Parts: sequence; C-alpha cells; structure tokens
Amino acid sequence: MRPFFRLLAVALLAMGIVGTAQEVIRIGVVGPMAAMPGQHHWHGASLAADEINEAGGIQVGDSTYRIELVRVDTNELHSIPDAVSAVERAITADRVDFLVGGFRTEAVMAMTEVAADHQKVFLIAGAAADQLLQGRVDTDYEQYKWLFRVAPVKSSDLARVSLILLGEVVQTMREELGIETPRVGILAEQLEWVEPLVRQAELLIAAQPPQGLGAEPVGTWRHSARATDVTTELTRLERAGAQIIYTAFSDRVGVPFGRDWGRLEIPAAAVGINVEAQGDGWLDATGGFGGYMTTVGIYARGVSITPATEPFVEKFIDKYDELPLYTAATYDGLYILKAALEAAGTRDGHAVVEALEATDHEGTLGRMVFDETHDLKWGPQYVTGLGVQWVDGEARAVWPIEWQPDPVNMPELVMTYPGAIPYQIPPWVLDN
Repeated sequence: MRPFFRLLAVALLAMGIVGTAQEVIRIGVVGPMAAMPGQHHWHGASLAADEINEAGGIQVGDSTYRIELVRVDTNELHSIPDAVSAVERAITADRVDFLVGGFRTEAVMAMTEVAADHQKVFLIAGAAADQLLQGRVDTDYEQYKWLFRVAPVKSSDLARVSLILLGEVVQTMREELGIETPRVGILAEQLEWVEPLVRQAELLIAAQPPQGLGAEPVGTWRHSARATDVTTELTRLERAGAQIIYTAFSDRVGVPFGRDWGRLEIPAAAVGINVEAQGDGWLDATGGFGGYMTTVGIYARGVSITPATEPFVEKFIDKYDELPLYTAATYDGLYILKAALEAAGTRDGHAVVEALEATDHEGTLGRMVFDETHDLKWGPQYVTGLGVQWVDGEARAVWPIEWQPDPVNMPELVMTYPGAIPYQIPPWVLDN
C-alpha cells in the first residue's frame, strides 16, 4: 500500500491538487485586548504578518516559514495574575515561539519573568519603565537576555522628550505672551513608570537654563490612573496660578482631564504625556473639548520620520480607520524578528538573541538599534519620538521642528521632520 500512496501523492502534486505544507512560526501578541493599547498591538502585528506572509514568509536556513499570530488577552489593566496566566498558557498550551506586546509596566515585569524562565524572546511594545530592562539584562544576562523593547523608548527618554516639549511651550509663552517665568504645575497618575519622570520634571522646571527651564513650579498633584473626574485637581492648578500643566497619563484618566481642561477653559497650556490623546478617538472621547492637547507620541498624520512611516500610517488608517497608537509598533517588532531569524539561520533562541542584538533597522519609528540593555537607542540618529498636538481636528507633529540636539558642540545640527508644524498656544490661554 505504501508505494501506492507515494505514487498517488506524486500524481496529486503534479496535478496541483495538493502542495507542500509551509512551516509555521507562532508569535503570541500580548496585550489588554479589550482596550485600545491591546487592540493596536494586534492591528500592528496583523499588518506586518500579512505583509510578510504575502511576500513569501521568513527564510530560516533552508526552510520557509509563514507567521501565525496567537491573540493573548492579558487583562493586564485589571489583574497582574491574569496577565501572568495568559503568558504561561501562550507558552505551554498554545506553543508560541516568540512574544511581542505588553502595556502596563507592573504586569509586563511579571510577564517577562515567565518568558525569561521559559527562554522565550519577548519584544516589549508598550511598557516604558527603565527597570524592565535596566538592572535585569545588564546584571543577569543569561536569565534576561530574551527581553528587548521596540516601543516606546524607555521612561527616562520619554521624560527627556516630554521635558523638551515642555521647554518648547515655555519658550513659546516667553516669545508670544511676554511671560518670562511661566508658572508650571504637574498632574500625574499614580503608577510606577511615572515616578522618575515626575522627579526629573520637578528638578528641571525650577532650574535655570541651560540646565533647566527657568520656570516657576506651583505644585505636583497625583491621582488614580483610572480616575473619571479630575476637576478638583484642575481647580487647584488654576487657583495656584498655573499657566502650563505638565501631564503624565498612560491610562483612561487622560480623557476626563482633556474633557474638563477644555470644557472649563482652564487658562493653562497642557503638555507632557497623555496616551489617550495619541489615538484618533480623542476628540470624540472628550466631547470635542480636547483640542490643543499636546503629548509625546510616535505617529501623526503627514509626518515622515523615515520612508517607512507614512506608508505604514496610511495603511493602518485605511484598514482600521484610526491613527495607530504607539503599541502598534508591534509592526516593527515583527520585521525586526524576521530579520533576526533570517540572519541567525536557525530558530534556536540563543542564536536569535545574538542576531537581535545586532539589529540596525530603519523602521516606522526611526533607526532602531538596541543598546547593551536591549533598549532602543534614543537620539537624533536613532529614535526620537514626536511631539503631537491636536490642531484643527487632527493630531499633528509639532516636534522636532528646528530642534538643536546639541547647540554647544554641534550648532549646525538642526532637526525638523517633514510635515511638522509649529506649536500653538490654546486660544483661551491667549485670551486670558
């Protein structure tokens, strides 16, 4: 019977009735799938997987693989144990080969412990805290070498960008309103990733140039990341005379802040980090009151960080009818993983890690290169992020524009991403 079946198989192949089965690489897309960050994890990865598969897959040595995505709903905004269990199941039951995603730092810390114990490469694409990699990869390399971050840049670099944006607003107020020492208040959620950012902001606001901003601090207010009302804090900021509010929000509290800040016409410009303001649903979520909000971001309409940026953003909008959130950088994560697998020529995790460490990828975010702790290098030659402001109903890039990263040593280096526009002070602040 066996010779008969062999002949039958040859005949069917010749007739095109059956074909050779392509092998599969299973990638777990990890995130809070009921929330926007997790949905964009999935959307970004899906776009990349479709493109890679349509182009022929991943060539690893003599074998060709197609990508199969596994949706891993972590529920991490509500439960760290749920997140840990989800990753454990993905590895042991779903048999994923690699992991990409993760959003809430406290949950990602626990999830990456599971991944490291199982020696699974985990490309973080959403959680920012420095300590996810620093103090782990560099102090216990063999245990944590499996962890890399593709988005966003780490918290200390996010702080740097947000404070550059704050500095831009301070300078605009000096130039346009004649306010030499603007009064700045800080409003931040109570989460781990925020702690170093708030400490750094408190120091730099009051310090004199060139080390600091030379502004006047009026206080720091903290609240729950999932608060639904911040009118009390906004009222206190207004009473304190704040002319600028420096924000640090990753969770849904960003929406009531934006709504009430605009609705009440609080006479202070808002700038910093507000993840909810990075998505296209921002104006609808804030009842139309979120205009002129300014936040650190990654994607914006009409701006070209690299030649890959606009095509990805346009394709994402065409397919999902919204601007990609930074967690959609799972798209870059899959392309980086593809390149590493092809360079390694094997699926062996140790070899893939070594290839990932040599990454030099022109992605949608910029030139993506990992440092010794497996974090993205930040700077004018690498990934910088964007400053994004809601102007005329759209999220537009307002930084970098005529930015001098090192005016003392390299005054000739001036950066502007094509498509960026100048920052605008909110009209009700101008009129106050």
